[in-house]
Amino acid sequence: MPKLKILLADDHETVRAGLRAILGAQSDMEVVGEAADGDSTLDQARHLRPDVIVMDLSMPGVSGLRIAAQLREKCPSARIVTLTRHSESGFVRQLLQAGVSGYVLKQSRSSELVRGIRAAAANRTFLDPAIVDKVVGEAFGRPSNRDAIPHVPEAHLSPREDEVLRLVAWGHSQKEVATKLEVSVKTVETHKANAMHKLGLTSRIDVVRYALLRGWLEEN
Repeated sequence: MPKLKILLADDHETVRAGLRAILGAQSDMEVVGEAADGDSTLDQARHLRPDVIVMDLSMPGVSGLRIAAQLREKCPSARIVTLTRHSESGFVRQLLQAGVSGYVLKQSRSSELVRGIRAAAANRTFLDPAIVDKVVGEAFGRPSNRDAIPHVPEAHLSPREDEVLRLVAWGHSQKEVATKLEVSVKTVETHKANAMHKLGLTSRIDVVRYALLRGWLEEN
């Protein structure tokens, strides 16, 4: 099996060296490049075409949010895993809306980053377990402790609506969903809109929250 090509983007050389060592020890991963700021991240991504970009949010120059949006536009095949010390749910919400596939805290174990990269490469969304409760807690105004959530919003989704919503929650674009299901993008848009309407969801972050509550993001 070909190894996952990883691009590291962090302005601290010692951090990049540590990440290179961690990821280089994985049999299915290969670090193909490094970048120290937003502009070089964009240049390297366009040149190297990595499978996954592991990116710090606080590099010099362009903001991490803007870099993520530009990467999704210019290198749509690359999945982005952000690596940051920020655990505020606001960052998570904005980055998920921008198309980031993974959100991992620097203070977490290195195994979480490895899990996040593999999930992103498999076109799934990954959130660091340390922040999942915060995100779930915002879902539909319910408490942060998932055990305290009495129920998940219920609606009768058709099998296709359920399938489309799962794929969207896992990080697939509508075009990718259409290709995977062998239907038109318009059909995907219709199923997604119908499912979201039935569940009272209004944005991608709502879809991700719903997926967290359903346990979809923990599936293999």
